[in-house]
Amino acid sequence: MPTDKHDKHTVWVVDDDAATRSFLSSFLTSRGYGALDFCSGEHLVRSITPANLPSLLMLDIRMPRMGGLEILAELDSCGYAVPTIVLSGVNQVSTVVKAMQLGASDYLVKPFDEKDLEAAIDKVLEENQGALGLSRPALQAAFRSSNPRMLQIQAVCSHVAQVDVPVLILGESGAGKEVVARYIHAQSGRSEPFVKVNCAALPADLLESELFGHERGAFTGAHREKPGKFELAGRGTVMLDEIAEMSPALQAKLLHVLQDGEYSRLGGTRPLKSEARILAATNKDLLKMVTDGRFREDLFFRLNVITVEVPPLRERPEDIRPLCENFIEQYRSKYKSTVKELPAELLSEFAHYHWPGNVRQLENHVKRFLILPDLRQALLELRRIAAPSSAAPATSVSLREHSANAVESVEKELIIRTLNEVNWNRKKAARRLDICYKSLLNKIHRWQLDRPPEYAGDDLSPETDEQVYSTTAT
Repeated sequence: MPTDKHDKHTVWVVDDDAATRSFLSSFLTSRGYGALDFCSGEHLVRSITPANLPSLLMLDIRMPRMGGLEILAELDSCGYAVPTIVLSGVNQVSTVVKAMQLGASDYLVKPFDEKDLEAAIDKVLEENQGALGLSRPALQAAFRSSNPRMLQIQAVCSHVAQVDVPVLILGESGAGKEVVARYIHAQSGRSEPFVKVNCAALPADLLESELFGHERGAFTGAHREKPGKFELAGRGTVMLDEIAEMSPALQAKLLHVLQDGEYSRLGGTRPLKSEARILAATNKDLLKMVTDGRFREDLFFRLNVITVEVPPLRERPEDIRPLCENFIEQYRSKYKSTVKELPAELLSEFAHYHWPGNVRQLENHVKRFLILPDLRQALLELRRIAAPSSAAPATSVSLREHSANAVESVEKELIIRTLNEVNWNRKKAARRLDICYKSLLNKIHRWQLDRPPEYAGDDLSPETDEQVYSTTAT
């Protein structure tokens, strides 16, 4: 069913087949994405600029003149780091591996069903959240700090990047562990890809296939062979995020990779060599988990050659201003914002906030202000979540729920303002907001927004509205 959770993401489709472009564009817009399609690689390359980058690219591998591999190589030479799913009409592992080595995040073999397509898009966007499109200069800027601990971390990372040893990255959720991992990869000079795997996002059996791949017929539904992340990474870097969530059986298989550099696909007998560098990250106390028997001691010591512990944001308040400047530079063009810097009062409030969600939470607040630069509302929102009502226990609402509620509040405010600006012409509002028209109707219906009497005229009859709601409501 169509949903409205993706309205902020834009997906560009590049395929020389008109039917495929039409299908993908319809699929994406029906799910709330902004979609733009190109019939050739040359057209895409002419259109992409540093200020005009999509959230995700979907590239056909085989096209006349400039195919998917050539496009990836061109984007890499220009310094663009955009999450990409490659579409292949033939299941050629060597071609897929080459695409991943050039920076693709995932691949799909044609023909693919909608469930696989949606899962691939969700996974790639989630994996790249927070580090989306970060080039080497942007990673350097993300490390811009005067905090002694962060300066020490930067020095350690720059040094160990040149040495092929595992690194264990510790820190609270949202503190910046992935940025540290990407920085190590960038400083290492490895030309092959950075591949992130979230060990908590998949059940153990699917995670094993994701990491090591499978042969055709290895299990029910394995209709074709699939290379795993270690195979796709080549001599690049594999980041195992939330390593503490890995099952004991998979821990044993990972230990074998670290010890001998070998593994095999699910259902396979042929040993494969891994030359990828492994970085592991967690917000858990792994040593305590070893003591409790919940994590293998031998694996812990293999991973714990070099340990980097990222301090929480509340322990480095001097980083708040440079981080805000970095986020403004990163997102200002994307959100078409006129904001060039944050007001001093808001920065002061940021400096005194506890930041339970760390850098990721700060990033969300900066994004909110770029979209709706209302100082009073920004201060009220920050003070509201900093001092929750005493009538409710502090643990009754999670940080994730707070963030979701804050985002919805901003979205609702922006939509109401836009509707008023266009005299409640919902088609014009959808175009101005750059969202799917059906998605806008769903939001109006869900929030029970009524057109004020002073706004005359509209673009749909109530009967048509009812038809739209019945086919799109989730």
